[in-house]
Amino acid sequence: MLPGHQPGFELDRRLDADSVPLMWLGLCELRLMDDRRWPWLVLVPQRPLIAEMHDLTPLDQAMLTFETNLVAQALKTETACTKINTGALGNVVRQLHVHVVARNIGDPGWPGPVWGYGVREPYRTEDRHAFAERMRSALSTQT
Repeated sequence: MLPGHQPGFELDRRLDADSVPLMWLGLCELRLMDDRRWPWLVLVPQRPLIAEMHDLTPLDQAMLTFETNLVAQALKTETACTKINTGALGNVVRQLHVHVVARNIGDPGWPGPVWGYGVREPYRTEDRHAFAERMRSALSTQT
């Protein structure tokens, strides 16, 4: 069994198709959205049948907040972005997941949301690997 993974947990197929695994944090698997227009990470709590933050136990809620802030701080530091957008919408993919997106004035769609803007632009393999390694390194120095 994978670290933090509970029996019965299954990653939503849309999250699996749109992102790649980056690392395990504790409660969450951290994934990189495969869209090079924005540095975009997703935290997925490894709990089965959870759709809302308030469905988590109080301890898991605290862990999710801690891990989200950890990722946001590392992403801000690594990208020197103007703004970090954090959101857990769940209107399309019901499984609880938290988006953490680095935004800059003038980026595609600024100042609007990243969801539904234009057509996804997948990373070139080497660029995806390089960014993933930078984020793993930044996060490993924080924990």
